Amino acid sequence: MLAAWRANLDANLISAVLTTTAVLGKLRAGGSVINVGSIGAEYASTSYGAAKAALAAWTAGLSAEAGPRGLTANLISRGYIAGTDFFRGGLTEQRRAALIAATHDGRAGEPADIAETAYFLASPGARHITGQTVHVNGGAHTTR
Repeated sequence: MLAAWRANLDANLISAVLTTTAVLGKLRAGGSVINVGSIGAEYASTSYGAAKAALAAWTAGLSAEAGPRGLTANLISRGYIAGTDFFRGGLTEQRRAALIAATHDGRAGEPADIAETAYFLASPGARHITGQTVHVNGGAHTTR
């Protein structure tokens, strides 16, 4: 169990922290740090969910460090995205249907949904959006 927790923390939190820390000083004003989280941070009582929740918290805190340098830091929290092999072949049709049924728009997400959100967050139109978690999950998890 300890090995699984460490592996998830390394893969889903520590890797992002170390990579971002390594390049942060090289980013110019107007740049963006965009991390990819998961709806699992809201619901999963697993090492994966905990790692993604920590990534969201760390990203929010990073915005305070990056902001004075003209940088933004945000997290995209994705829901089920079809065609990514996230489940490594273990997604049953029943589970897939349940994930889609949990959305308000009745569809699986697509990689383009995440890519377009990242494109926006990196654009001049999002310069005043920082420290945020943007949920891209078809309404499977909502916030106020």
